[in-house]
Amino acid sequence: MVQSRKSKEKEKEEVCQTIEIHPDIVKKVQENTPSEESLNKLAEFFKIMGDQTRIKILYALFNAGEMCVCDISYVLGKTQSAISHQLRILRQAKLVKFRKEGKVVFYSLNDEHVKEILDVGYSHIKEE
Repeated sequence: MVQSRKSKEKEKEEVCQTIEIHPDIVKKVQENTPSEESLNKLAEFFKIMGDQTRIKILYALFNAGEMCVCDISYVLGKTQSAISHQLRILRQAKLVKFRKEGKVVFYSLNDEHVKEILDVGYSHIKEE
């Protein structure tokens, strides 16, 4: 692929033209960056959030408050088995919780953090 001259110039603008380490910035970042274990957990969290079906389930629960698997299945046009599988993943990630009422299992978002994550993410993608 051939890059245009303008493209190369723009790319050059975005990269330092010298090597200069800023110790105060480096120290601040090193001191405030979470541990490798925490970063791995965060990456796994975003992998879970990166599935469209799971996001649809979370939004359905966000809007309804709580729903049973049958209702979620109907709204999303997926089998109950497929929804149950995704709910199991969301439950393991502590994004949803459930309660049983007789033979019916109702799911809801685990806490306000999940709502905030959805709100902030949606706001971010809507920015222009």
